[in-house]
Amino acid sequence: MDWFTAPEYWMSRLVFQRALAGVYLVAFLTAALQFRALIGERGMLPVPRYLERVPFRRAPALFHLHYSDRFFAACAWVGCAVSAALLAGLDSRLPLGAAMALWALPWALYLSIVNVGQTWYGFGWESLLLEVGFLAVFLGNDEVAPPVLVLFLLRWILFRVEFGAGLIKMRGDACWRKLTCLDFHHETQPMPGPLSWFFHRLPRPLHRAEVAANHVTQLAVPVLLFTPQPIATAAASLMILTQLWLVLSGNFSWLNWITIVLALSAVRFPGDPPSVAGPPLWYEVVVLAVAALLVGLSYQPVRNMLSRRQIMNRSFDPLHLVNTYGAFGSVSRIRYEVVVEGTADDVPREDSDWREYEFKGKPGDPRHWPRQFAPYHLRLDWMMWFAALSPAYAGTWFGAMVERLLENDCDTLKLLRRSPFPSDAPPRHIRARLFRYRYTTWRELRETGACWERTYVREYLPPTRLTGVSRRS
Repeated sequence: MDWFTAPEYWMSRLVFQRALAGVYLVAFLTAALQFRALIGERGMLPVPRYLERVPFRRAPALFHLHYSDRFFAACAWVGCAVSAALLAGLDSRLPLGAAMALWALPWALYLSIVNVGQTWYGFGWESLLLEVGFLAVFLGNDEVAPPVLVLFLLRWILFRVEFGAGLIKMRGDACWRKLTCLDFHHETQPMPGPLSWFFHRLPRPLHRAEVAANHVTQLAVPVLLFTPQPIATAAASLMILTQLWLVLSGNFSWLNWITIVLALSAVRFPGDPPSVAGPPLWYEVVVLAVAALLVGLSYQPVRNMLSRRQIMNRSFDPLHLVNTYGAFGSVSRIRYEVVVEGTADDVPREDSDWREYEFKGKPGDPRHWPRQFAPYHLRLDWMMWFAALSPAYAGTWFGAMVERLLENDCDTLKLLRRSPFPSDAPPRHIRARLFRYRYTTWRELRETGACWERTYVREYLPPTRLTGVSRRS
């Protein structure tokens, strides 16, 4: 079938595959370094306890066969190794079938991690990586030209990511329609970056222009992905520029980067394609069957996009094959932060020596300037942002975190920037307080050197101590 492949996209495929392998590497590294405290056997939300109540059909994962922290770590580090091999181009040196199997391995491993990750893996970019990673299995290698259907489906994902995000904004918070959301967003976003303070202090007319440009990029430009070249390349390039702007303005894990990876698949790079043989029949049959499956599964995401009650970031099947996306349908006007403190006093008092725990990414000490972490994902810091919005978001894990801080649990402390207590002298009590944070003005920044100003709001968790015998003793 002459129409089956698009040889002119050989470089697009190469760039896309290497970039996707890089995102996979970051995702597996994040899992390997953080899982023990979050979902390990003694974590805040242990995987074994989750597997006891959730059957395989609802959450397909290798860990239904066996779970131990050692086995999870092995899966995560194998994922890192395979991702690094793909980044280095190992798939291009293998037969087509073997290359497809190599791409299927990180997808299966990461699916297993996401499906037992619970709250910590409930972010839209987890499903996005799985959906894109599944399609990458069928994109082929140097033995065949890129299949047209797979390239189309990659654009279909990009369309849903951008268009869905645009629709949720227009249907959600009125500030998107009034072009005023960026008056607040850079200050109240989940995890500000090193330049977020400066973005917030841009003139308000420029903020209006940013929002208007965002609406164009998300609601009009995605349609152009399905037009002939070079228009499709221009549309994808505009999306890439927009995502790079977002990379500079905040820490959004690998959401922006996986969107850039998707857009790269639609860019047609100059250069003559290498001569390759026609695709084998079995490969054509497999690609056609997968394409038909994914088109059929697209019904629910399309229905959701067209619904007035559109929801964000949801998977409609346990394999995360076709999902719905969206971000910031509403924007907070005020930033709240939960500040966690401990004291060594036997009887906690207001004038006790309360020492603050410092997180790596979320705002704490007003003098600590935000750092760049994305595409690395600080899962605990992100969930602390949700906890500040409402205690309901933290109901399943916050108490367990406090327990582990009272025990000076080393795996939990590794998730933090700094613990105020020595390893051999844990605190006797932990408390949490809610503060309102705002960016300082230019004048305040010059006078104090602090990028934040915070004001006490209320008690979030009263002084708490361990009772009875610690389950980790």
